[in-house]
Order: sequence, then structure tokens, then C-alpha cells
Amino acid sequence: MVTAAPKLYPHQWSWDAALISIGLAHMSIPRALRELENLFRAQWSTGMIPHIVFSDVPGYFPGPDVWSTDTVPAKPHDVRTSGICQPPVHAIAVARILDLAVAKGGEDRRLAEDFARTSLDRLVAWHQWLMTVRDPSGLDLVEIHHGWESGMDNSPRWDEAYANVVVPEPIPMARHDIKVVGNIEDRPTDREYQRYLQLMREMASVNFDDAQINDVVQFRITDVFLTAVLALACDETARLAELLGREDVADGQRALADRARRGVLSCVSPDTGRCRDFDVRAGQWVDVPTIASWSVLVSGGDDAVWADHRAALVGEHWAGHPSLRFPLPPTVSPDDPGFRPRTYWRGPTWPFLNWLLTWALARRGDRALAATWRDATLELLGDGAFGEYYDPQTGQPAGSHDQSWTAAVAIDWIAGRAQE
Repeated sequence: MVTAAPKLYPHQWSWDAALISIGLAHMSIPRALRELENLFRAQWSTGMIPHIVFSDVPGYFPGPDVWSTDTVPAKPHDVRTSGICQPPVHAIAVARILDLAVAKGGEDRRLAEDFARTSLDRLVAWHQWLMTVRDPSGLDLVEIHHGWESGMDNSPRWDEAYANVVVPEPIPMARHDIKVVGNIEDRPTDREYQRYLQLMREMASVNFDDAQINDVVQFRITDVFLTAVLALACDETARLAELLGREDVADGQRALADRARRGVLSCVSPDTGRCRDFDVRAGQWVDVPTIASWSVLVSGGDDAVWADHRAALVGEHWAGHPSLRFPLPPTVSPDDPGFRPRTYWRGPTWPFLNWLLTWALARRGDRALAATWRDATLELLGDGAFGEYYDPQTGQPAGSHDQSWTAAVAIDWIAGRAQE
């Protein structure tokens, strides 16, 4: 496997791996497919794709012993994983690799088509799990039980819900991340980590049993951005199914995509126009302005709302803010009192997220904005650090350096630009 980063993240992360496989495909289709296969073989029998597949490298916290998933019946016995998920970008990766392989032809095309064919049922099970087990309220929205599942770990979206998480007693921690990164400002606080670990303990207390987790976990929120990604992933799975002659799968995935889009649109605030999350435990909307507020740019579904979200994100409070080094979307507006330009999901711009947004824009036909954000991100990455994320005001890398998916999206962009 390709680790997410050589020092900070010495294992395979779910949505990192999907983006990494796209970068690998430009060099070797078989290698890209092996990367995804290593992740897919860790898929639980429930359909869930876990957010970490652990290597044998020690030192990362929380590691497999802390997760305590070894006795979970749904987990494959020959691999160690975490017990939660991340956004479902995997169908996007399979489709992108297949497109590249078809262009190459020959053995690459055959291998990619075979892989896509065997992956269909895996993707269907994954998406079905998200829209059934993780939608217990029937809202057409995916519910998460940990901020890590959103991929936006310490986003301000989760602040209020985390504030309500009670940690009965201090939980031992051996944080490796702060030692690697060096600048404590770049990472979540110890107080935040205590709550992260408490939620893990709660899920582990019922052996990560889907039927029991809702009753014990203190964090239950519908994630509008993850649901938007799911809509896009189901669309891509339907396209794959059509190419492979599986109309039954295509019809089912289109139906799931429509459900997810309806769910995303139901989250648009009539007052602010932003997408909101819903705190199931508290029974209230969470309308915190972050990059996820503009999730309709990913899911589509309503032309007027899409246009409003596009205008907002390119506008003076977001990517067009005069304080920014490059015209790229920050994760929190610089006008927000809680904006922290170097702190993870509280302000920085993330290259992989810019890739996802540009891919969704280009797919819809907005190639001009997609090219603008692509070129600006490539200029940002010209420092060669391949940072995990970047201070949007100075353009300096933050978090981990040599981040694999940052390099991967750069490869995909450069290759795409060369073909224009």
C-alpha cells in the first residue's frame, strides 16, 4: 500500500487511497488497481469500507489495539482496520482509472475493465450501507458517529456536538501527530482528542454493531457533504454499470443518487441559502459556515441553488477574499471570527478537496472555474512540499509534508493539462 504520508500517516486511509490510486494510474494501471484492491479487501461484510487499513508500522495513535476491532464479526479476519468510515469517493476513483485505461488500451484496458466489473458489487454494498444503515431516520442523509467519518475531523461544523460529548474520565493518549508536525497550531487540541477517543470507546463497547451503536454513541449528525459525495459516487457507479452492461445496477445507483441529492437539497437553509447538517441527538439544524455549506456544487440537483453556491464560493468572502494568496476555497471564510489559517479544517485550503471540486465542476461543464482552481492549486504546490493543507493567506504548507494524495492530484492535473 501507499501510506497517506511517510511519517504522520503510515497506514492506508480510505479516501486518501482513492485519490492516490488516480495518481498512480498515470504511471501504472496495475499498480493503481492494487492500491484500491488492498482497500477493498478490508471492506466489512456489512458493506462499510473502513477509514484506516493498518500496516505493520508501529507508532501511530490511535492504532489497531486502541480501535479494538479484531473481534468484530463483520471485519475480515486477515486485516486490521478502524471501525468507522470516510466519504465514499471510491467509485470516482474506479471510474477515473477506467477512463485512463481505456485511453491506453491493450492489457491496461482489460485489467481495468475486469477490476471495475468485480468492484461493482462492492460499491453497491458500500453505497447501500450508507443509505440504509446510516439513514435510520429516513431523511435521505448519511448519519455519522464521529467527526473523522466526515473527513473534516475538527471542522467548526462539529463544535457544538463535540461540546456535548461527556468524557467520564481522562483517556490515556500517546499522540504521535504533534511530534511529527512540530507546530501544535496545525493539529486538533488534546481536549478535542479526548472526545474523539470517547466516541471510539462507545462504539467499541458494542463491538461496532450497527444495530446498537445509535443507542450508545453521543455523536449522531447527518453529514450533508458526505451525502453530496455519495450522490456523485452513485452517479459514477451507474455510469460504470452501463459501460459494463449491468443495467440493473445502473438503475439502482441512479435511484440512490437521486435520494442523496434530495437529501442535500433538503438541507439548504431558507434563511442563509447554505447547506446545513442536522444534529440527531439535539434535534436541531447545525448551520455553521464552512466549505461544506456549498455542498450542492458537488451533488448538483437544482440549477438555481448550484448557481448561488458557485457565486458564494468564488465571492469576496471565500475564494475571492482579498487576503488570500491564491483564489482558492478556504475551509472557513477569513471573515469568520473562528478562522484559523493553519489549523486543519478551520481555515486551510486542501489540494485534494480542490481536486474534488474541480472534478465536479468540470463534470457539470464549468471548465473555466475548474481550470482556474486547478492552475492556482498547482502554483500553490510549486514549493515541492506537497503539504497536507496550506495556509490560504501565506501559501505556506501546514500539517504533514510529502502527503501522498496531494502529489496524486497534482499528477492528475498536470497530465490533464498536458492533453488540453
